[in-house]
Amino acid sequence: MTEKRDYLYDEVALGMRGRSLLSIHDLSVTEVEKIFEVAARLKEETKAGVEHHLLRGKTLAMIFTKPSTRTRVSFEVAIWQLGGYGLFLSAQELQLRRGETIADTARVLSRYVDGIMIRTFDHRDVEDLARHGTVPVINGLTDLLHPCQVLADYFTVYEKRGRTKGLKMVYVGDGNNVAHSLMFGGAKVGMDVTVACPPGYEPLPDIVKLAREDARATGATIEITHDPHEAVKGADVIYTDVWASMGQEAEREKKAQALAGFQVNQALIEAAGKKDVMVMHCLPAHRGEEITDEVMDGPHSVVFDEAENRLHVQKAILVLLMQGRKAGESGL
Repeated sequence: MTEKRDYLYDEVALGMRGRSLLSIHDLSVTEVEKIFEVAARLKEETKAGVEHHLLRGKTLAMIFTKPSTRTRVSFEVAIWQLGGYGLFLSAQELQLRRGETIADTARVLSRYVDGIMIRTFDHRDVEDLARHGTVPVINGLTDLLHPCQVLADYFTVYEKRGRTKGLKMVYVGDGNNVAHSLMFGGAKVGMDVTVACPPGYEPLPDIVKLAREDARATGATIEITHDPHEAVKGADVIYTDVWASMGQEAEREKKAQALAGFQVNQALIEAAGKKDVMVMHCLPAHRGEEITDEVMDGPHSVVFDEAENRLHVQKAILVLLMQGRKAGESGL
């Protein structure tokens, strides 16, 4: 298998070793392409029953202060399929609840493990882990960004269409962490991104500004609008997410009222004007709210292919960042 895996030893791959992944904004266009290349090859091998223990003996600490289904299962299966071990650490099992700083946690875990994945609320926690640790840190989700999900999303588009450049992605809903990462991702893969949201629910201006700056390199466009039916015209992909994310339960009723006209339903699909328009959702879905059963289970939906690809893309990320490292080595 050595010759087949030469792609893990080119200049781009070697340049990613030991680094952290906090945001798609931090990746170059070629690094995103490399993640997709490695994900495709590992997925092919997985389907063929070929073992690829590229991280044999490596340990990934998985910190969850936000519960999860897909993030935990996909990362735990990913590190196991790569020959390593995933160590699940909930908020109740860490000293963070008793006042230990993120910096101290980062320094200690770096002596024990080869990589850290964290799913949490505050994006600063991820930044502090990466700043003070000496092993790669992967952002499994924060209230600001969701990079691993969105890399899997664009990989799915590439898989289905054979390209991303020049295609149009329309996100319909709250301008949240997924919308932020979709803008960063579209800018890197050359895909036009329109965020359709109610007034007052727009993505953060600083994120929009950075995404537009990134988009100049690939010719992509980043647009914000308040009319979902107008936005989806000519869309290749329509994307949605829950209206109230975890931790926003108190705002759920208010958001439901504001977003009532932003449901992804059959009428919105028809407004796109393309027979092959794809529908995506990062899950979990609140069926009957942001998306209907008819669309979620219909012929346009690639939601479960997208969910599967979390596994393959995250395996690629783990291999590229963690291969060749030992616990305690410096090199963020």
